[in-house]
Order: sequence, then C-alpha cells, then structure tokens
Amino acid sequence: MNTLKQEALTAITQLPDAADIDAIMYKLYVIDKVRKGREAVEKGETITAEELMREIESW
Repeated sequence: MNTLKQEALTAITQLPDAADIDAIMYKLYVIDKVRKGREAVEKGETITAEELMREIESW
C-alpha cells in the first residue's frame, strides 16, 4: 500500500493543470474517507445495511 503522501501526490498530479483548490481538497477528502473506510473494514468496525437503515429511520 502506498503511503498517504504518495497517494495524495498521485491524486493531485492526475488532476488537470487548471484544477482549483476546491478540486484538490475534495480529492484529498475522498482519499481520506476511503482509507478510513478500509481501516474500519479491516478492524471489523462495520454494520449491515439493515442496521444502517434502522439507524436512519430512528433519526
């Protein structure tokens, strides 16, 4: 697995040269969320779709 810095640099270099700061920040945000999601799955910190639906309905 790449380091976070390597992932960020790769993602930024793949953006168009005219990309603004919002596009860059969004890309980094998505990378962060995906990494955290993968870590949660590895730790078994997930819930089923049914559990999620119950949580949503209880709001």
